[in-house]
Amino acid sequence: MIETIDTPSPNFNARTKTPDALILHYTGMQSGEAALERLRDPAAEVSSHYMVEEDGRIFFLVPEERRAWHAGASFWQGERDMNSASVGIEIVNPGHEFGYRAFPDAQIAAVIALVADIRTPWDIPDNKIIAHSDVAPARRQDPGELFPWKALADAGHGLWAEPAASPGAPLGEGDEGAGVFALQAGLTRLGYDCAPTGSYDAGTATIVAAFQRHWLQTRVDGVACGDTRARLVHLLRAAGAERWAR
Repeated sequence: MIETIDTPSPNFNARTKTPDALILHYTGMQSGEAALERLRDPAAEVSSHYMVEEDGRIFFLVPEERRAWHAGASFWQGERDMNSASVGIEIVNPGHEFGYRAFPDAQIAAVIALVADIRTPWDIPDNKIIAHSDVAPARRQDPGELFPWKALADAGHGLWAEPAASPGAPLGEGDEGAGVFALQAGLTRLGYDCAPTGSYDAGTATIVAAFQRHWLQTRVDGVACGDTRARLVHLLRAAGAERWAR
């Protein structure tokens, strides 16, 4: 068991489902102290199960058996009540509003250890270790393009893919046709709420940007370049292989 600091939050209720997903957030506030205060404030009506400080300290707020209030309106792989279906980790970082910066090594080491600990009692597949921005792409950017998802995956938690660069022509807002339909179908199969229409609208661009923020972090523009689509294909293969293995 990892060492945590007991700082209980009153902001939870009963679960209606067994958690099978893990959602990572950043706090998006000017300090960890301010974030911890808000996560424990009954008037705020927000919480998470854990918060990880920049120095690696882990604060325990809500028992994993309870439904913390961290995801809000959300969707992943057909589930619309991600609060009931997930465990939430807040990672201290000022976020895009207050001076987004890299996550310290001590903090990431603590996150990796915490994720491993959470997965011990719960059956959480790699394709359900995701970002707040994945489950709520129109509202959230966290934990953002600086979060080291590859390091997490290298430690055995989550999906990652780095296929060879693809020369395919980009797809962007306003495009239509079979290529757009296939892209949307792939994003839906991975987990996003992106019903295939064959029309690359603003909603599709927002979801592509969320995908890039997690899996192609050097390019977060909502344009499905060849590399974006190649990574999606490889991730779907990895997710499919995982499902067969289970």
